[in-house]
Amino acid sequence: MSNKNVSPLVKTALEMGPVILFFVAFVLLKDREFIVAGTAYKGFIAATALFIPVLLISTGILWKLTGELSKMQIVTAVLVLVFGGLGIWFNDERFFKMKPTLIYLIFGGLLGFGLLRGQSYLKVVMEQALPMVDAGWMILTKRMTAFFFALAIANEVVWRTMSTEAWVNFKTFGLTAALFIFMMTQSGLLAKYGIAQDDDTDAA
Repeated sequence: MSNKNVSPLVKTALEMGPVILFFVAFVLLKDREFIVAGTAYKGFIAATALFIPVLLISTGILWKLTGELSKMQIVTAVLVLVFGGLGIWFNDERFFKMKPTLIYLIFGGLLGFGLLRGQSYLKVVMEQALPMVDAGWMILTKRMTAFFFALAIANEVVWRTMSTEAWVNFKTFGLTAALFIFMMTQSGLLAKYGIAQDDDTDAA
């Protein structure tokens, strides 16, 4: 149950490694075609077939090392397995391209449902990492909800209107950069509503 002490570098490598591997595999295989049991598969499908087991293995290692997985990591692994598997089974890359949309809709929907109940579900999963007063959590949750829905819309626009190569670049770099930038822009909120962890000590 408790979070084990794991190097941040190892944790990041396990989280980002499968995504980077998918990008590299796609770049190397995008112009190739593979015949399996009489069916022709594009390089994108081959890269997906490599990505699925690597993600599941890295998620398993992460769970073994840390003793826990976030809900987002679990949902992501399940959706990758389901939609990646469907994409391979039907030889249709659209299934895999839909996956980020569903992930962001699910988490945006869950956070939005909590807001309708006057609660911050984000606080439940991130309170230890980001100690804040309730007002701060409500603001951050509203922003994160809108952000997730914006990412879902962006993913739909990109995969439906642009090339597969453009979508892979967007998924690998665009979505990651967007999340990083979003969190950086919340520094003012964290500074305003954050709770100093040594408040009790200072008061003594």
